[in-house]
Amino acid sequence: MTEQPSEEVAVTDAPLVEAPADAVAGEVVLRLTDVVKTFPGVRALDGVQLEVRAGEVHCLLGQNGAGKSTLIKVLAGVHRPDSGVVEWRGEPTTFANPQAAMRAGIATIYQELDLVEDLSVAENAFLGHEPRHFGFVRRGHMARRARQILGRLGHAEIPPGRMVRALPAAGKQVVSMARALSHEARLIIMDEPSAVLAHDEVENLFRIIRELTAQGIAVIYISHRLEEIREIGDRVTVLKDGRTTAANLPARDTPTRDLVSRMTGRTIEYVFPDRPADPTVGDELLQVDGLSRANEFADVSLTVRAGEIVGIAGLVGSGRSELMETIYGARRADAGTVRMAGSVLRPGSVGAAVRAGMGMAPEERKSQALLLGEPIYRNITLATFGRYARLGFTDVGAERAAADRIAENLEMRPRDVRRAVRTLSGGNQQKVVVGRWLLGDTKLLLLDEPTRGVDVGARAELYQVIRQLAAQGVGVLLVSSEVPEVLGLSDRVLVMREGRVVRTAPAGELDENTVLDLVMAGSLMEGVTA
Repeated sequence: MTEQPSEEVAVTDAPLVEAPADAVAGEVVLRLTDVVKTFPGVRALDGVQLEVRAGEVHCLLGQNGAGKSTLIKVLAGVHRPDSGVVEWRGEPTTFANPQAAMRAGIATIYQELDLVEDLSVAENAFLGHEPRHFGFVRRGHMARRARQILGRLGHAEIPPGRMVRALPAAGKQVVSMARALSHEARLIIMDEPSAVLAHDEVENLFRIIRELTAQGIAVIYISHRLEEIREIGDRVTVLKDGRTTAANLPARDTPTRDLVSRMTGRTIEYVFPDRPADPTVGDELLQVDGLSRANEFADVSLTVRAGEIVGIAGLVGSGRSELMETIYGARRADAGTVRMAGSVLRPGSVGAAVRAGMGMAPEERKSQALLLGEPIYRNITLATFGRYARLGFTDVGAERAAADRIAENLEMRPRDVRRAVRTLSGGNQQKVVVGRWLLGDTKLLLLDEPTRGVDVGARAELYQVIRQLAAQGVGVLLVSSEVPEVLGLSDRVLVMREGRVVRTAPAGELDENTVLDLVMAGSLMEGVTA
């Protein structure tokens, strides 16, 4: 069937679209037929179809909550399907646990890498199946095998004896791939592998993936970045609400509007709220003068006014996140000052920043902002908990009522604030972090990668929330790796390159090509002024 969706077609009603069976010539190594997985109150997978061939990059697209994570865990042996058939290399298979999946040749590299920081590269590569002789680990043999695998990945320069914590993000990812190859994996699943990589590191990742597929290894590649799908993918399968809405589409030729509409029912990837022609801005809330931290950023000055959205564009490693954390007091500046409403904030004091009316949603929301095992309401009231405590007792009813109002205002799904926050999709977890500051007297909100790991549909909702906050007089300072996001959401944009602000301009005066030219040119700390 070759029907293409129009703008009016709702994805939930759309028939399954499938490309011709001969789109990729490799042998089918994995086939899922009508796979169902149900959790209490949730049908996470509802008859999923998937076919992966040897030597191909098969891209998996879908919103958060579409079932991608559950599908990965079924393939990785974390969950067993309730019904349906999983065929691995031609045989119906059910993996009892992750070790069984790994032994069968399926390796999973999660977005949050499961490496042991205080073990060496070789020890991580062979963790759990160390070569032994008479009960003793053969460390020399392990180091030699690790060196061979690293060479196979094109990274013979990484010493097998180096501690993993000393490696950059890209190096750690290579170690995860080395672990997969140490098990002779025939299928490697990569969940958002480029999320923490700089532009040149992504190119290197793609080079490694192409070398793996040239060796006949299949790759399932999961990403929210459609431009990556175009560059590295062969075929695409789309999930929505636990169902396969499109299968085996050609990655390079399928129009973006069709992919996005199959995921969301909309036909564009970025849906920004209208920027006011003449935004109403108030007095200066934030004034940063000459802020510096050694080897991170130098002599940064900026302002944010009430009701204004200021965006910072720059590559990973340009000092953006470090600058945000220093403004917030999570890092201590070597020089310069931060003022809120004219008052100088004590350096390195998050408490001083919060008392002055500053709130922050950090890049790593799971590890830095959320208590994953706690309910939604407790995460929302975390910054204002004192309001609900009296004489050593907590008014849980008042907590829940306050969180309910925030959940309703931000259209969180599901709305039950008693659920553990870990059960939410990435977009709804981000709403919890933002909602936390709406309960307080927040005047300025710092957002570091606000839509990282957030699906296309939830992005649009978060954009609306951010724009509404600005309309209510809240100042917003945001960082994003996605240039269209910075330009589409901000009123004013700062471009950072290698620790310095190299351009400041109204968003309407910049375009994506100009920003990319700015952030990718130049040499380290060359002293270009804004």
